[in-house]
Amino acid sequence: MSSLDGLGVALVTPFRDGQLDLPALRRVIDHVLSGPVDFLVSLGTTGETSTLSWEEAQTVVQTTIDHVAGRKPIICGLFGGNNTAGIAEKLKSVDMTGLDGLLLASPAYNKPPQEGIYEHYMTLAEASPLPIIIYNVPSRTASNICAETTLRLARDSDRFIGIKEASTDMMQGMQILKHRPDGFKVWSGDDPSSLPLMSAGADGVISVIGNAFPQAFGTMVHAALEDDFVRARHYNNLLLDLHHWLYIDGNPAGVKAALHLLGICSAEVRLPLLPLRKEYVDALRSEIARSGLIPSSALSH
Repeated sequence: MSSLDGLGVALVTPFRDGQLDLPALRRVIDHVLSGPVDFLVSLGTTGETSTLSWEEAQTVVQTTIDHVAGRKPIICGLFGGNNTAGIAEKLKSVDMTGLDGLLLASPAYNKPPQEGIYEHYMTLAEASPLPIIIYNVPSRTASNICAETTLRLARDSDRFIGIKEASTDMMQGMQILKHRPDGFKVWSGDDPSSLPLMSAGADGVISVIGNAFPQAFGTMVHAALEDDFVRARHYNNLLLDLHHWLYIDGNPAGVKAALHLLGICSAEVRLPLLPLRKEYVDALRSEIARSGLIPSSALSH
């Protein structure tokens, strides 16, 4: 799966007046693919997947597959959750033509022990027809996948091709990197701390900010992978102060506000999320202009 090295972008799901905005989704995809992006993730957290009906989710995935048209690999994040048996049944029954892999978050709300997390993933590995990227995001799931559990999964099933490590725990990330079996990849799942993790050997990033700034962020990621850390730090510093405004009111409210300022899609999100507050939009606009990435005159008002 060397085609998954580098930058993956977890796509937003655009809405207009409460409904899916498929023309805007196509614009987002085209904008993302204008940069050095290596693969796409459809229906991850940034895609507001938990607010979509099953029919809407299928429409988003199929629209993405059709519009990408084989240009880049597509990973699907639709099948996360905390009902192990229910997810396994869907994995066995859903047509996954056009997808290259799955991003599966650890169970939220249940707060399982490490053995429960291990058994959950092993059950899904047996059911899945596609390679699986483990997704560790303790800030959302209320439980961490410890390094020992990740490494055990990596050793015990070749269905697991890597982990999106979003714990921001650098020691945990480095333990996985040091002891991982050959071929098991590690992607940062946290944009602001991605450069440090790549400096320790991570294979890339699965990103939010890449929706809005694929050229700059992709350049940073690829420079880091080429051990050109002078160039990587330059682009990291250009983007660094944007991260605060992209997350201050939750994800994807911030990045959708950025996409709206860029004229690509609406800033609309679904409840229980709310759009980025006006004062924060103004601050985001100012920071984008200050970064020099986009001229102030080119930003929507």
